[in-house]
Amino acid sequence: MNVELKPKAIKELRDIPKADARRIAEGLKSLEQGLSGDVKRLTSFTPECRLRVGSYRVLFEIEDSTVVVYRVVHRQRAYAKR
Repeated sequence: MNVELKPKAIKELRDIPKADARRIAEGLKSLEQGLSGDVKRLTSFTPECRLRVGSYRVLFEIEDSTVVVYRVVHRQRAYAKR
């Protein structure tokens, strides 16, 4: 699978401490190999899936053979109503 990061996800990833950003990058690499790691399908939420990496959540959707990452946020803000 290919992993595509939206501009907002790239900006959020830059603002995360470097050690956590490295762990998230490793998690994204594991998504390329398949949906491995702590991946969960979300109900009644958009984007449809999340990857848990420590205290951070990578919110993404699967479109054909591409994983599209929309957000990379701390767990406290991940599921807040907008």
